Amino acid sequence: MDKVSIIIPFYNCRYISEAIESAFNQTYSNLEIIVVNDGSTKFVQKLQPYIDQVIYIEKVNGGTASALNKGISHASGQYISWLSSDDVYHPEKISTQINLMKEHDSSISYSSYKKINKNGTLLTDDIDGRFHFKDRATFYKKLKKDCFINGSTVMIEKEIFKKIGLFNEELKYAHDYDLWLRISQRYQFLYIDQPLVSYRIHQEMGTKRNWRLLVKEFSKIKKKYKNY
Repeated sequence: MDKVSIIIPFYNCRYISEAIESAFNQTYSNLEIIVVNDGSTKFVQKLQPYIDQVIYIEKVNGGTASALNKGISHASGQYISWLSSDDVYHPEKISTQINLMKEHDSSISYSSYKKINKNGTLLTDDIDGRFHFKDRATFYKKLKKDCFINGSTVMIEKEIFKKIGLFNEELKYAHDYDLWLRISQRYQFLYIDQPLVSYRIHQEMGTKRNWRLLVKEFSKIKKKYKNY
């Protein structure tokens, strides 16, 4: 059974306990959980019950991309799975994903998800992120226009980072979009039409607080890959 490394970047997030618990509650057994404290000044006490049960890394604040890269550098798993500290994995997330990836001989996959509010309550019964494409060209055309892949749903073979490179730490808010575009030029993403993650919508989330900067980075990335 291959090992999966779940990397949880943490910065001043009140929901970190729920994220960690969802990682521990996976039906897949061969896991390591890596929590990277990216210079947090709040809610650090919520980590205390888990310190001896996870690989815990502290670093100066450098942004989510730097925290993910630090986690990847410490990961010993053959597969990497990213969990945002305000999101929640469904119990079968890892087992479903790795089994389907092996079945389809896939190196990277993403899934649909459901949205929850700050209290963890489902916002609707609808399933979000349902993007399946008939061929790779159609997928790439859509990806060049919009980042529809939710990072917390992604699982990736660690070997890919050796060939593609890590997250671009100069990009504070759209580092995931840049990586998906780089990866998609050499690998095909497997879509799993099952909601494997609960994506939390709340006022403190980075996409809301830094929306203007996020849009600027998106525009920069789109120009960079315009002719690819």
